[in-house]
Amino acid sequence: MELVQIYACLCDLTRLRILHVLAPGPLCVCHFQAVLAEPQVKISKHLAYLRTRGLVRAVRQGNWMRYRLPARPSRELRANLACLQDCARENPVFRRDLGRLRRLAPALAAGGPGCCGPSRRPSSPVLSRRRLA
Repeated sequence: MELVQIYACLCDLTRLRILHVLAPGPLCVCHFQAVLAEPQVKISKHLAYLRTRGLVRAVRQGNWMRYRLPARPSRELRANLACLQDCARENPVFRRDLGRLRRLAPALAAGGPGCCGPSRRPSSPVLSRRRLA
């Protein structure tokens, strides 16, 4: 993976937030919606951008796509992701995302391939913001 390609992906706040919350483990789009409080269309667009450039991988589980960081990232990507984790510790947006992810963790652990079914999917980002913020 080329360094320029990595930096092109890192120049957007939403993509940085996605990469940051993927560090602990895989997530599906509805989880990103709950954590980032952003619409599905925006998240899907950025995930597609990251996926085509090799910064995230997607695995189909039933009807759902789960996204994760590459199992064997290049040295350059690994270094930049480590830098992102270090820098994000001081940023309130990234800290808030991790707090929401922590509150969502029990539902993720209980999930499985069908974790994004209608009974567990947040009905809207607004409700997610109220419930997770």
